[in-house]
Amino acid sequence: SLLSGSIKETFKGIDEKVLQIFQSPEFLASCRKVKGSTSCLIVLRKDKFIWWFSVGDCILYLFHPELEKLGQNQVNQRHFFEWIGQVNTFELLVPCYSYGRKELRKGLNHLFLTTDGLIECPGLPYDQPGKIQKEFLDRSNEFALESILKKIQSQNVRDSTTIISWFVDNDQEASLPCN
Repeated sequence: SLLSGSIKETFKGIDEKVLQIFQSPEFLASCRKVKGSTSCLIVLRKDKFIWWFSVGDCILYLFHPELEKLGQNQVNQRHFFEWIGQVNTFELLVPCYSYGRKELRKGLNHLFLTTDGLIECPGLPYDQPGKIQKEFLDRSNEFALESILKKIQSQNVRDSTTIISWFVDNDQEASLPCN
């Protein structure tokens, strides 16, 4: 029901709802029983806006020509000492996480979520956003993802790698600076 509300209601309520889940006594008790810990990245898009919630070492990229010209592809910051699980950021007196909101640019926007396995693969084939984006030039999303996964497998990637990638064609004007 939260996602079916207006844009303002959704973006106001999502912060509260996610924190409510991660700080609930039931969730925290379940986490204490888990062996190990993990990172978490949640991304929501509604209309021409995205919202993200990040704990740990996952990355959200937003590829668009206007952003590329400014070298601004990475949306969130990696945080090496945040986790959810047996060791849990939400067990601290002050939980540590990051979240934010961003307006999509007009035209084709490419949202790309990944774990650290991709960018830390031996040989560093994807340590820079431009190397990832290059795989999608004149290729379908599926073909580009298959190519990326085959490359890191052939280079004996050490960590597991999760990737979520999708495109949003925004036909609405985006904010521009005034002159």
